[in-house]
Amino acid sequence: MRTIPGAWRRAARGAGLLSADGAPSPTIFAEMSALAAATNAVNLGQGFPDTDGPAEVLDAARDAISRGVNQYPPGRGDADLRLAVAEHQQRFYGLTPDPATEIIITAGATEALASVLLGLLDGPDDEVVVFEPHYDSYAACVALAGARLRTVPLRWPDFRPDLEQLAAVVTDRTRVILVNDPHNPTGIAFDDETRDEIIRLAEQHDAIIVTDEVYEHLLFDGRAHHPIATRPGAAERTLSISSGGKTFRTTGWKVGWVSGPADLIEAVLSVKQFLTFSGSAPFQPAIAAGLRLPDAYFDALVGDMQHTARILGDGLRAAWLQTHAPDGTYFTVADAGALSVRDAHEFCRALAVDGGVVGIPLTAFVTSGDRQWNSLVRFAACKRPEVVEEGMRRLAAYTATL
Repeated sequence: MRTIPGAWRRAARGAGLLSADGAPSPTIFAEMSALAAATNAVNLGQGFPDTDGPAEVLDAARDAISRGVNQYPPGRGDADLRLAVAEHQQRFYGLTPDPATEIIITAGATEALASVLLGLLDGPDDEVVVFEPHYDSYAACVALAGARLRTVPLRWPDFRPDLEQLAAVVTDRTRVILVNDPHNPTGIAFDDETRDEIIRLAEQHDAIIVTDEVYEHLLFDGRAHHPIATRPGAAERTLSISSGGKTFRTTGWKVGWVSGPADLIEAVLSVKQFLTFSGSAPFQPAIAAGLRLPDAYFDALVGDMQHTARILGDGLRAAWLQTHAPDGTYFTVADAGALSVRDAHEFCRALAVDGGVVGIPLTAFVTSGDRQWNSLVRFAACKRPEVVEEGMRRLAAYTATL
């Protein structure tokens, strides 16, 4: 096999996708989605909806295309979408970012994260603190920037961080504290005590807080999202990332944004302009229309997701899996340990082939090598209720054979 030099190896190794012989491996999402297609399994693994978003948003995209909004938007993003993001931040959180200088539009939250981390990190002396398990692109981007990832465990069954462990990991080498809230894959929302400790540590060690808030409108049981940027002392050192994909069921459109202090946004823009420069021209005004939808839309979105999450949770427990009830997001984590499962990856492969259901092993979100999550599986509820019900029927039939 030919040896190909380059930074790709760092990114693959950082994400745990480099084999012992130096060959890259596909992500677990690609592997399990391919298995789902090959076996006609119910795919409760990858987090994308199986229904379209609101008609107002889809119609706005069609209208934009017919009006000729098909060329490069400005590098900072469509002016009206930046205004809509600012209005949304004020409407829901009381934040008042300047759409001209404190917001940029990106190719989804993934590009936002890449631009932020590549823009703020500067080699092996810089460290990024994340809560583990964590979304896989975090580790890849940190490695690509040549920096070091430091992890703080979220332990089963409640996935709450130990704040003393957090304080021990954050040091003067910490350049970024990266916070996914609401959290993928565990489904938790952090409390204000945790948020305030993150702010205190960031201030003490002069670190930047970067938040990934793509599930901001998917919290259950009347919970409201409270961005870290709204807490005292946070706004001046926080970059907040979100996107329209999860909120408007348009994950393929890849429209995201970053908001925060103008000097930090300028640093991020200096990298982002050399990644995509700009994109998603007709989808940007459509997401702006979505952000201006009435409260009834956001309430219904949560109601629908909570309904399918309950179907999922009930089905998992009926199949002899222990669960942690999520605070929100698309996801519920289940423990297959009662079925003598010790390797969730092997369990998920067998479940797809023999049981006709796809989940994602939580070890796919772990880079520290810690084995405490080895029997845990993440399932996604972002499908039609009848699809989730069928997946749970198949799961119960499969686990009954174990």
